[in-house]
Formats: sequence, C-alpha cells, structure tokens
Amino acid sequence: MQELALKYGCNPNQTRARIYMEKGELPITVLNGRPGYINFLDAFNSYQLVRELKEATDLPAAASFKHVSPAGAAVGLPLSDVLKKIYFVDDLELTPLAAAYARARGADRMSSYGDFVALSDTCDLATAKLLAREVSDGIIAPGYTDEALAVLKGKRKGTYNIIQIDEAYRPALKETKQVYGISFEQDRNEAVIGTELLAQRPTKVKEMPPEAERDLVIALIVLKYTQSNSVCYVKDGQAIGIGAGQQSRVHCTRLAGNKADNWYLRQHPQVLALPFRKDIRRPDRDNTIDVYISDDWEDVLAEGTWQLFFTEKPAPLSKEEKKKWLATLNGVALGSDAFFPFGDNIERARRSGVSYVAQAGGSIRDDNVIAACDKYGIAMAMTGLRLFHH
Repeated sequence: MQELALKYGCNPNQTRARIYMEKGELPITVLNGRPGYINFLDAFNSYQLVRELKEATDLPAAASFKHVSPAGAAVGLPLSDVLKKIYFVDDLELTPLAAAYARARGADRMSSYGDFVALSDTCDLATAKLLAREVSDGIIAPGYTDEALAVLKGKRKGTYNIIQIDEAYRPALKETKQVYGISFEQDRNEAVIGTELLAQRPTKVKEMPPEAERDLVIALIVLKYTQSNSVCYVKDGQAIGIGAGQQSRVHCTRLAGNKADNWYLRQHPQVLALPFRKDIRRPDRDNTIDVYISDDWEDVLAEGTWQLFFTEKPAPLSKEEKKKWLATLNGVALGSDAFFPFGDNIERARRSGVSYVAQAGGSIRDDNVIAACDKYGIAMAMTGLRLFHH
C-alpha cells in the first residue's frame, strides 16, 4: 500500500488528508480502527523515540505521546511498591515492557490522558491488559501477540487504533515538509545519542554513576522528539517532567520542574493514604490528587466539595511539609535540547533534586551556568549537540 486516505487533517475543516510514500510501500499496517492525521504524527514520532531508547539502553521502552510531544517515556525497569500504587498497577503482573509503559503513563497521568502509545517491542498480554483500562487513542508497535491483539481490539467499543510498523523500515536520509506552499528539505537528524556525548564535564563535580549517565541519555533521546524549546527531567529510567514548546528556556525548566515535583509529591505518605471513595474513577482520582498537592486545595475545603471524592475530610498538606518532602528528592538527571543561556535554569532545576545535567553548551554565559552548577555540587556535561525538533 503506497497511500492511505484519512478522515481529515489536523482539523475537520481540512477535509483532504492522506499519508503516502513517494516511492515504495507504507511501512505500516492498520490492524484496527481508523487513525487520523494527528494520530500518525504521534505514532511515527513516538516510535522513533522508543526505538532509539531500546538501542541505547538494551531495555524495552515505551512512550506516551500527545500532540507531537511525549507526555512520558521510560525503559522497562522494575517498579517499587510506591510507584505501583501511584501508577494504579499494584494489582497487575508486569512484564518489563508493561513496566515501561506504566512508567511512561504514570509520571504525568493528567497529560497522558487520551495518549498515543509507542512500544519498542512486540506488545504482550500484560501490556495490553494495562492499556485496556486506560483512556488512550491508539498504539504503534512492531508486533502484537494474538492475546494482546484480542484485548486491544476490544477497547473503545472495537474502534481502538492499532498500528503495526515494519521493524526493518529505515527512511531516506532526506526529509521534506511544506509550510505555506513552500517546500523545506533537510537531512534527517540521525545523531546517535550515547554516553560518549557526556565526556566533556567542565564542572568541579565530574563523577556520574552509570545510572545517571543512562538517565541523561534517556533525557536527550526524549528531547530529540519533543517540540522545542524543551527540557526533560529523568529519574530511575523514566521521564518525570517534560517541558515542551516554550519560547523561553527557563519556562521549559519551570514547567518540567513543576511536573517532576508533582510526580514526587504523589509519593508523599499523606497522599498515599488519602481516603478516596471506592466509586471514584482513576482520571478523577488523578485530577483530585493534583488539586490536593496544589495551592488550590484550601479553596476545595472552603467549598466543601471534598465530599465528592473522599470518605472523610483529609488533612491538608502544608507548604512547609511539601517543601520538606521535596528536599529529599535527589539524583535527578536533567537534559536540555540546547544551551542554557543563564544560570537561572540551574537555580530552578536544583529545587527539583537535579544532580546531573546534560546540555549543548556554547552560550556566551557558559561560565555563569558552570558556576551555578558548582554552587550546588551538580555535575554537568556539555554535549556540543543541539536537538531542536520542529
């Protein structure tokens, strides 16, 4: 098949839409559903990401994509009991691939709602069972077991979008796009991201354990497929905060840092013990937890709406308690898709437990950024590689 007609483009008024190959056959097969224009954009970007994560780490990888940027991405490392609980998978048997998706989905569950999923490996039954109970638009993977495919075909009343991609497919070096009727052409970004990019470390602290190097590589690969400007925080093999598409780099750092803080605050014992009503759906529970750990909780208490979610009135989590808990977060890796122009990015990053940084370098204020890292004992690598994605 060389061409596939789509229902419409980015919006319903863009009625003529298709995907096609100039030469050869499309490297995908639609096994179920009717994926749309945005679905395919998410699918092809996210599959590249997980394929590279697998190649770099030799671990199964998964991504949760929304609007052509990842909401989460991770490799298949085991989950702690706490992570299993906050990701709502403590009742499931997880394979490494299922663990990768649980991590990718769980870090920012609000953003992952209605995601498009990418898997580096053949989708197994455990991963399909996890996906079956989440709100998701579709999935792309190099294959599916018969049992997994049967489960996924039952999602969304049989309309769930399931795409299989040819694992052997490699695109041509040249890529083109059109904007306002004008064609652009460039070489694909085929930069290989590995630990060799972390060799140049201008900070006083230079030591990075293997786990930190792995997490920095994960951050950089995630950024390669995130709309720029972008910053990514990674901890224990998973993105815990992604800031995408901001015009100011410090706003990326703040946005991603706030997401990383929320991820960690969800693990606070007081949050884990919240007395939820049994009839509360997972998305509503996610949203309520986000409100509980935010500054808006006092308003909820004042309005009395807490009764819609809890069996008893939960004690608030004070600013002092949140600050004390966040101070215990450490060992976080931070990647940036281009250089940090000012040290304010480091000032914000260290508040979210950042101990390791990878950025392109090359700013006229590199010395200021290095000094900020030295101030907090942060080890920083300058990769010399910019990873803009538009």
